Order: sequence, then C-alpha cells, then structure tokens
Amino acid sequence: MYNTKNTRFTSLIAVICLLILPFTLFASEPEVKYVAITAIVEHPALDNVRKGVEDELKNNGYIVGQNLKLQYQSAQGSNANAAQIAKQFVANKPDVIVGIGTPSSQALAATTKTIPIVFTAVTDPVVAKLTPSWDASKTNVTGVSDALSLETQVGIMLKINPEIKSIGYVYSPGEVNSTIVLKQLQEMLSAKGIKIIAAPAQRTSDIPTAAKSLKGKVDIIYTTTDNNVVSAYESLVKVANESKIPLVASDPDSADRGAIAALGMSYYDLGRQAGKIVIRILNGEKPGDIPPQVGNITKLIINTKAAQRQGVMLSDEILNMAAEIVEK
Repeated sequence: MYNTKNTRFTSLIAVICLLILPFTLFASEPEVKYVAITAIVEHPALDNVRKGVEDELKNNGYIVGQNLKLQYQSAQGSNANAAQIAKQFVANKPDVIVGIGTPSSQALAATTKTIPIVFTAVTDPVVAKLTPSWDASKTNVTGVSDALSLETQVGIMLKINPEIKSIGYVYSPGEVNSTIVLKQLQEMLSAKGIKIIAAPAQRTSDIPTAAKSLKGKVDIIYTTTDNNVVSAYESLVKVANESKIPLVASDPDSADRGAIAALGMSYYDLGRQAGKIVIRILNGEKPGDIPPQVGNITKLIINTKAAQRQGVMLSDEILNMAAEIVEK
C-alpha cells in the first residue's frame, strides 16, 4: 500500500539536505591567505631570503594551492620597476607584502599605509624611513634588519692583514644601506688610524672601473650587501685577483664567488625570521605592534683558493674561526 506520510517525510529530508549542503561545502573550504613577495634584484643572498620566507610558511602549514596564494616579482635592479610592482601588489590587496631589500621595501611603504608590510635585508629601517624608530611602529610596517657589527667585520680584515692602513669600499651611492655603512666605517676607522677610500659604482657596469681605481691605494677591499655590487660580484673578484688585493665581504655567499672571507648574516635564516613575522600577522597580530628585529644568525666562510689567487697566507687562527671553508 502506498504510504504518503513516508514519501512526504523522505521528500522533506531531501529538501533540507539540499539546503544545508552548500553551506557545509562552503564551511569545509580552507581560508586562503595571500602573501606577495618582491625583491629589488635577484642574487644569491636575496634569493636565500625569499626561500627562507617560503619555507617558514610551508613548515607552518601554509601550502601553495591549498590555503596559500603566493606571488613573487623581482624589480631587476630598477627603482622604477620596484615602484610599479608596489602599485600592482597593493591593487591586488594581499594579506601581507614582503619587501626584500631597501628600495623594494621603500616603494611598498610609499604606496600603502594599510596593507601589512614586512621588510627584510634592510640595514637600518629608521634611516631608510621605513619605521620611525626601533620600537613597535604603530604603522603597517615591521620586519627584520641585516645590520652587522662593523667592529667584527674590521676584526676579520685585521686578522687577514694586521698591517692594514687603508680599506677600499666599492658601493652604490644610490643605495641607502651602503651609504649608511660607509659613514659608520669612516667614523669608526678614523679612530683606529685606518683610512677608507670609497669607490662609487652607480651601475653594475661601473664596478670594474671602481675597483681598478683602488689599485695601489688600498690594502684590502671590503664589500657589504650592496645589491648593485653583489649582482656583478664576479667582475669585482676578477680585478681583485689581477691586482692581488684581498677581498672581504659581509655577504656569506660572496665567499663562494671569490671573496677570501665573508662574515655576515645567514640570509636563509633571515628569511625564516621574517617568515615568522608574516605568520604572526596572518594569525591576527598587527604589524605596528611588532618591533623591528635584527637577524640573529651569522657565519664566517673562508675561501682558501681565493686567498691564494689574491696573494694572502691565511693564519690558523682565522681558519679555525670559520664555520665553513670552501675551495673555489
């Protein structure tokens, strides 16, 4: 016998299921966070920063294609490109934007006062006008600095050549990080009776000429993480080898490329540190409540083959200080 009550009950259940199903499916979809990353240029140090940020996100459960949208663009060394990328990113409204390098971070800070910005590979965010102080900024900007102790850097140079009277400094005058370090070196070295001779190189193509201008004038050449210089480091190494001028760097990756010694930040770990801040912001913290930090992992890498090419006999003392010794 046909049971109309059961049929009506079954139909009612089916209608309720159809009404509930879309909400159930919607609720089960993970929330997708959107992180945009831009670097002023691509070179080993900044590439390692980016990898560190991405690995930190991944290790904390943010997976591209599942709950994370990740976008990256390089400005290819151009401030104009950095400004254009900043405008594009801001228009896309990501949850957080990471700026790798001072020019890219400055472009982002000039473009938005609301979207969270995490800078990294910036030496002094206060001088770069990214934050008003080293305290929590109460703005949309925070991040991680790669500032190093110059006393330690000079100490390494003196271990390579205890008789140093003059240090050459190849740098880009348009990069705030580099001009800050130059000023600090001048102030510190004058008290030690050591002269610093600056050799500006506005473009990467100017680096060989700037380096050659130091021949016969300096006992050693020191380079920082100047993006212009690091991008064309091999051309600087070539001059140092030919002129027998020891080359010391503050970018650890530069040892692989021909510097005798490189004492600096682990840029991969700097990226991991910045990634932790990104995650804090994705979890609800405001960037203005997070004080800027300084990278906390440094390492010394020695290149013994580079020392031979540049006419230097390394002491056991400095070799024993090295976290890593390469022969390239």
